[in-house]
Amino acid sequence: MRSVTLLLLSGGLVGSLATGCVRRNYFQPDARLATDPAGRPATPDSVWATAGRQYNHHSGLYKVFFGAHHRAVWAAPVRVPVLRLGQAVPTAGPLTPTKLGGGFQSTSLTLQSPDKQLFVIRSLDKDPARILPEFYQKTFLANGLRDATSAGNPYGALVVTPLALALGVPHTHPRIFYVPADADNLGSAEANERLRGKLVLLEEKYTGDEVSSALLPQARKYIDDEDMRERIYADPRNSPDQPALLRARLLDLLVGDWDRHSGQWQWGELADPNRRGGRLYVAVPKDRDQVFFRISDGVIPWLMTRKFAVRHLVTFKRKYHDIPALTGQGRYVDQRGLNALTRRDFAAAARHTQTRLPDSVLARAVRQLPPAVYSLEGPTLLRDLQARRDQLPAVAQKYYRLKAERPVVAGTELPDHFVVARTPDSTTVRVYSRTLGTDSLFYQRTFYTAETKRLTLESLGSNDVFELTGRGLKIVIHAGAGEDILRATSRRRLRYEPESNGTLNTPAPQKKKQRFDNYNRLTDE
Repeated sequence: MRSVTLLLLSGGLVGSLATGCVRRNYFQPDARLATDPAGRPATPDSVWATAGRQYNHHSGLYKVFFGAHHRAVWAAPVRVPVLRLGQAVPTAGPLTPTKLGGGFQSTSLTLQSPDKQLFVIRSLDKDPARILPEFYQKTFLANGLRDATSAGNPYGALVVTPLALALGVPHTHPRIFYVPADADNLGSAEANERLRGKLVLLEEKYTGDEVSSALLPQARKYIDDEDMRERIYADPRNSPDQPALLRARLLDLLVGDWDRHSGQWQWGELADPNRRGGRLYVAVPKDRDQVFFRISDGVIPWLMTRKFAVRHLVTFKRKYHDIPALTGQGRYVDQRGLNALTRRDFAAAARHTQTRLPDSVLARAVRQLPPAVYSLEGPTLLRDLQARRDQLPAVAQKYYRLKAERPVVAGTELPDHFVVARTPDSTTVRVYSRTLGTDSLFYQRTFYTAETKRLTLESLGSNDVFELTGRGLKIVIHAGAGEDILRATSRRRLRYEPESNGTLNTPAPQKKKQRFDNYNRLTDE
């Protein structure tokens, strides 16, 4: 969870300094509770457990300064099934552990079914202190960092699935399980040690050639974001499904999921029905750890999440706020995946989202929370979702204007021809493939001077041509590794980035330390 690292500078650190409390054995030793709230013992197949009751041990004064967050949710008793690999997913058959993973904070374990379908379990609780140098992991800094985990809702992913289903956004089907404290069948001693006694989320894993899904029955394979970009840069007939990505991004806005960087997406590869030989890539969101995030409900974290500090940690509220921060982590995905869509497309997507999410769907989604969690959060969450749904048309227009300010139009590794017609009011961009012939238009859009401050054109490899006519919008050119040619009737408001134009026929740098390097989009995030 990227946010927790930054919170070291805010509530977690300050709180630890203020209390001076260094807690050893910080985490609950076992998620399981001995009895349920009514005093009934657990059964062999299910247990009563908490996601992380250690987060709710603070005083009322502490919560005033550092936030109540979702502490009560982490401590709420929930009834969950015991993880049995032989029957966790009845339709898939017995699951076999294959790979232990996860970052420095959470633990994940890949599982494979007999027919090679992949699943993953991830611990609900995290230990962000692992990002600290080993020496500091034993200090109060570790406890302060760990406490920030309570800003997330551990059960939020359960609510997203019905919403995604209603919108036609590919999604997983997460379920919560308890790993027995004596588990010894998770593939390795390390996996057993790291997952024993914890609550975990189990869901499908969309990666590889063997995966199939009723949500995308035509998909041939699933790949990560970097592989998808390599494919669309390699062949102009390949492209992301931009309307589908926009629907997924509006869902992100609705549920307040700010953590949507490129590593949070997989892409299903389909044959493009409109381009012979082309591939269409449909976005599949993953890792819904930050939905319904609540961080700014304490004095210290409120100050630390202002625009001058850790701005992107956006608290989920009834009214949208700070759209640039809420969408900022996904800006690179947006830049390549939404750049052909117009104001009208954004308006239509917002209306579609509203229509497909009536009150009944929202209520059903919120009811996916465990009963004890629903009693704490459900009614308020439902009202907030209803209000945010109703605001979507206006929010989508703000989102559109944000994306329209500094758009990027990218070429490919093959020879491309950029044709740009500028007028004082608008600029029309067409991109052709010189390899596929004259009838090879693969991008076209008109940008308006009233909306767009700067337009960036990117080539990549081979010998590209930039042909510009007229005057108007500011244009920035990133040329690639080939022998690129620029033809412009006017060079007014035309810029070349020194670090990204190795061969463009532009004047050489005048300063000794300045040089032109070839531009690599694959590493530009």
